[in-house]
Amino acid sequence: MVLPSTRMSDVQVTTPATTPPNGASPQIWTIVVAGGSGRRFGTMKQYEMIGDRRVLDHAIGVALSSSDGVVVVVPVDDVADETTVQEPYPQVRVVSGGPTRTASVRNGLTAVPADATLILVHDAARPFATEQLYRSVIAAVISGVDGSVPGLPVVDTVKVIEVAHSSVVDAVVPHVVSTPDRATLVAVQTPQAFRAEILRRAYIPEIDGTDDSSLVEAIGGTVIVVPGEVNNRKITHPEDLVWAREFIASKQASS
Repeated sequence: MVLPSTRMSDVQVTTPATTPPNGASPQIWTIVVAGGSGRRFGTMKQYEMIGDRRVLDHAIGVALSSSDGVVVVVPVDDVADETTVQEPYPQVRVVSGGPTRTASVRNGLTAVPADATLILVHDAARPFATEQLYRSVIAAVISGVDGSVPGLPVVDTVKVIEVAHSSVVDAVVPHVVSTPDRATLVAVQTPQAFRAEILRRAYIPEIDGTDDSSLVEAIGGTVIVVPGEVNNRKITHPEDLVWAREFIASKQASS
């Protein structure tokens, strides 16, 4: 018996199709999640500048070029100002976020038109996702699966731990439980793409998930992984913002 490969290096990259088998053009909407309060980062990172544009603007730009419409989710106090910023773009809708990322996406879903057939969710903190990455996750869903996420191979060894009291050191410490084979692991990114019906259904239960695909998985949906992008890095810490500014400066200098 030949088992399927679990290595991302064995994934075959093909030119994505963007038209469903029935020939109908999909209605594609993207929710850009920018509802964070900035507690971990120290400031509202979605409004930090990278070059001459905000982190959020970079994320919205590629979403607009890859979708029929975009829903931008921002903190409730910023809705009025962001609505003014987005006035030149009639295909952009601005809504308020919630106390968690899951709640923010749930709010965003209410602004997506009922006739949308595909819905993508993208974190504004990933400003450098490309149109090619959007096309890849969209094409995977058009091919018939419920959802598609970009992923990169995990290069570090990962340990499963359990925090418990140790009689050896007489303290509560993390204990290593197991070491999974990293060939079976991927680090998942956004944008994540889904059939609209199943994503809406996944968000009906009032539960939180670490990402959108985990909620789709929880209701039995089929989610596949496409190759992610190294430069689709999430701005989580101040040093990530430093990297992003250096990255965009190098691109501008070489253009």
